[in-house]
Amino acid sequence: MFYHVLKYVLLGPWLRLVFRPRIEGLEHIPADGAAIVAGNHLSFSDHFLMPVVLKRRITFLAKQEYFTGPGLKGRLTAAFFRSAGQIPVDRSGKEAGQAAIREGLGVLAKGELLGIYPEGTRSHDGRLYKGKVGVAVMAITAGVPVIPCAMVGTFEIQPPGKVVPRVKRVTVRFGAPLDFSRFAGMEGEKAAVRAVTDEIMYEILALSGQEYVDDYAAKVKAAEEEAKARTGGSRGRFPRRGR
Repeated sequence: MFYHVLKYVLLGPWLRLVFRPRIEGLEHIPADGAAIVAGNHLSFSDHFLMPVVLKRRITFLAKQEYFTGPGLKGRLTAAFFRSAGQIPVDRSGKEAGQAAIREGLGVLAKGELLGIYPEGTRSHDGRLYKGKVGVAVMAITAGVPVIPCAMVGTFEIQPPGKVVPRVKRVTVRFGAPLDFSRFAGMEGEKAAVRAVTDEIMYEILALSGQEYVDDYAAKVKAAEEEAKARTGGSRGRFPRRGR
């Protein structure tokens, strides 16, 4: 119930008024039934701006850190995400990926919308990174369509490290549903899940117009931070913006 209070009373109207999101391709979201919405992840604001434009409720697999923060701020953040129906997922350890898949399949089994960021983390520089295969495993196992989504402009309003977002118009763009029924029963085959994941990322790329990096975001970020620590600084770079 609190999800709908947030969306239609407390938070949603304010977000629509301030950011005036352009919505493209909303007709691609099915009116009912299970489906995965797979999007790029540029900003903390994505968690709110995508759901507010949808007519249906969507559940995201949220990182566990949102639920375990210290102090009053941590408790308030955890309460907010729980009330909004988000599911905490532990991303550490060997079983982390399997736990996320189990939780996601549980949402889909109820005929609901599941929101996923295949990159696994926010882009630290505005580029689109290689997707992790969990989205493919869930899509094939559950036999559900995947709707690609591009958030455009959210990196500019709230890049990593910025607490209060800038007031600027953003775009939420949905693509046509992707059908992976031809891969039925192949969720355990590495080549199949990699092919499905790459197809999803290609469609997100076509919608967002981002620069693509064929490597994992967390790996690239860690390497850049290590290099920066060794040199004591780094040259600035300007990410290519989405269209």
